[in-house]
Amino acid sequence: MSGVPSRGAAMHGARTRGPLIAAGLLIGAGMGGFVDGIVFHQILQWHNMLSARIPPNTLVDAKVNMAWDGLFHAGVWLMTAIGLAALWRAGGRADVPWSGRTFGGALLAGWGLFNLVEGVIDHHLLELHHVFEYAADPRPYDYAFLAAGAVLLLAGWALMRAGRRDAAPGSAAVEARGRRAP
Repeated sequence: MSGVPSRGAAMHGARTRGPLIAAGLLIGAGMGGFVDGIVFHQILQWHNMLSARIPPNTLVDAKVNMAWDGLFHAGVWLMTAIGLAALWRAGGRADVPWSGRTFGGALLAGWGLFNLVEGVIDHHLLELHHVFEYAADPRPYDYAFLAAGAVLLLAGWALMRAGRRDAAPGSAAVEARGRRAP
């Protein structure tokens, strides 16, 4: 990836939002993971990565959970870093229309995807933990987490859809992009 539009794109003036959307999805998923880890794992202390399997009732079990929380944070950090690298590459491409609505929508959609994937896998399939591990019935919290993910995903999709206008020939975003120095 040299950051240069493909020969076909340059010849036909094609515009592609894909690189901007991909970067936003990765950053959004990573940031959603940070919100989960910081708010639910650390501040509220509602759960840890393995708290349904290894309740942190002893110092050793708490340390095991803390190590897995750290691996989780390392993973979402890596996802965010890859998203930032993708955003940097997208920013250098003349064929990528720069749109706050498209990028903001991708961020929300990425966060929503994080909630849905993490919620389904960790809360329901593997039962590694629940959103509120110490509730008498944790299922309502797990379903609320999935619902929040669906709302974020739908809001992001709607915003990305609205951002299509920014990629249209003659739009302010396309015109501004054409005036930017290489």
